[in-house]
Amino acid sequence: MQQQALTGPHLRTPKAAAVAGIVFSVLLIIIFFLFRSAVPADPFEPGAWLKRSSRTAAFALNLIPFAGVAFLWFIGSVRDRLGQLEDRFFATVFFGSALLFLAMLFVAAAAMGAVILVAGSNQPVDAESFQLVRAFAYIVMNTYAVKMAAVFMISTSTVIVFTGIAPRSIAILGFGLALVLLLGSSYIAWSFIVLPFWVLLVSTFIIVDNLSAARAGPAQ
Repeated sequence: MQQQALTGPHLRTPKAAAVAGIVFSVLLIIIFFLFRSAVPADPFEPGAWLKRSSRTAAFALNLIPFAGVAFLWFIGSVRDRLGQLEDRFFATVFFGSALLFLAMLFVAAAAMGAVILVAGSNQPVDAESFQLVRAFAYIVMNTYAVKMAAVFMISTSTVIVFTGIAPRSIAILGFGLALVLLLGSSYIAWSFIVLPFWVLLVSTFIIVDNLSAARAGPAQ
């Protein structure tokens, strides 16, 4: 008597996983604009924003865990699309850079959240401590997290070129935007925003392609 398999040949990532890329992109764009409108870009500013816009900054920081979860689901949708075409070397760089990006994003958010929490408790915030934490969060985000985002885009674009899971034009755009992050993050304050826009483009293609394949399936 043959035993029935409880699952298919392999577990399938839910089709809605590609939607998570769009959710991540929208959330990160919202977080970016909320945080930029509340917190000055200068890491050496004295912290006057803590009195007038700390709630806006706190709201933006509270959205980051949701964006992180959505980003993980997006990674899963890309790996599911690769299937047997996945290369171990590029998969390691792709997955590792994505996790490092998320870890550094969370660390920077936690540092800024700690400052807001202390300031909101009516406890005096030492100027030197504030400057140290502010500079720490700035360096983690603008130096390390942004660079990991660039590595993620480069590795993903390379995978696209070699596997054809998305148009080559998306990969070429990914290489170009990654260079903006690698070379311009210290000079262009808005450079970080290219990551969610590119993820939005990739996710939209995956969703459209999946819908096209689903419609063409019954006719075959």
